[in-house]
Amino acid sequence: MHNSSLDIIHIDNRLSFKFKGELTLYNLIKYKKIIDKIDISKESSVVIDLSELKFIDSAASIFIYNLQKQLRLKSSIHVDTLCDNREVTDMLELISVQKSKSKKIPDKKKRGFIQKIGEKTYQNYVGFLSFMSFMGELFTHKMHYLISPKNIRFKEIAFEINESAIKAFGIVALTSFLIGLVIAYQSAHQLKIYGANIFIVDMLGISVLRELSPLITAIVIAGRSGSAITAQIGAMKITQELDAMQTMGFDPYRFLVLPKIAALMITMPILIFVSDIMAIIGGMVVSNIELNITTDLFLDRFSEVIAVKHFFVGIVKGPFFAFLIATIGIYRGMLVRDDTQSIGFNTTKSVVESIFAVIVCDAVFSIMFTNLGI
Repeated sequence: MHNSSLDIIHIDNRLSFKFKGELTLYNLIKYKKIIDKIDISKESSVVIDLSELKFIDSAASIFIYNLQKQLRLKSSIHVDTLCDNREVTDMLELISVQKSKSKKIPDKKKRGFIQKIGEKTYQNYVGFLSFMSFMGELFTHKMHYLISPKNIRFKEIAFEINESAIKAFGIVALTSFLIGLVIAYQSAHQLKIYGANIFIVDMLGISVLRELSPLITAIVIAGRSGSAITAQIGAMKITQELDAMQTMGFDPYRFLVLPKIAALMITMPILIFVSDIMAIIGGMVVSNIELNITTDLFLDRFSEVIAVKHFFVGIVKGPFFAFLIATIGIYRGMLVRDDTQSIGFNTTKSVVESIFAVIVCDAVFSIMFTNLGI
């Protein structure tokens, strides 16, 4: 390796930087510090002498280019560059060409309020079209299921029933019990004031059977099973398992998507039924402690005033809620890109969108049943 040095020659108002040996990234900083300390403003002419330079790398070439540019910006200074080595000259020319081609990155313009609304609207529109495309493909496969029942994957459905529903019995039961407990406890104080203790049965029965149990169950399942579906399919997409299934001739919709939807639609009414029981039991416990309503009196009143239609109204909502939760969870899983951050983003979105869709669906059912007088 050649030795390197920098000679600084000053004659009258003429300054010369004479580089010798090799000029590379390793000795560049040392020479830059030396040059920065020199006051060049008083000089009329500067010579960059590279005639005795044996080798120059790209970093040093950029340094020389920037030094020339910096000196030429000062109109009072005349700049000359001396170089006899063809390799050094070629490297300097290459850097000069590349620098002239490179353009300054334009400053990012701040978007206006109207532009932001337009972009967001367009994104939502494209997302809606994508979801409709997914739903169309999903219904096509569902029709194939109905036309050819022999293609139904009963084993996969049974597995998904265990994963997404049976394992959720505990959390659904506990949540519903506590909800019934809280509602009854909050209502007991107000009912005692007016001496209407027994009406806690009417309030609990109708509100729990028609609205609270289906809604609470759906929210718990969206947070538990919906997010798990998104994460599972997203992970399978990142690891290219879905592509492998298609390569081997297995349709992901038939073997993966439809069993999950079918399993959740089958078990959601059962989960709502369990939720009804646990919420009523929670209300019964508070009624006994706070209002001195015995279990027999509670059940007698319940059978007298609560029509069976309220129970079926809640149960009927189950499959619709399950379809929304499973479909949104699967769709969000399909949108996962090739990075782990995308799994977290889409899992969060699936839970939020599932809960929102369930609440909207529940509102539609409430309006519809009210108008039908049910």
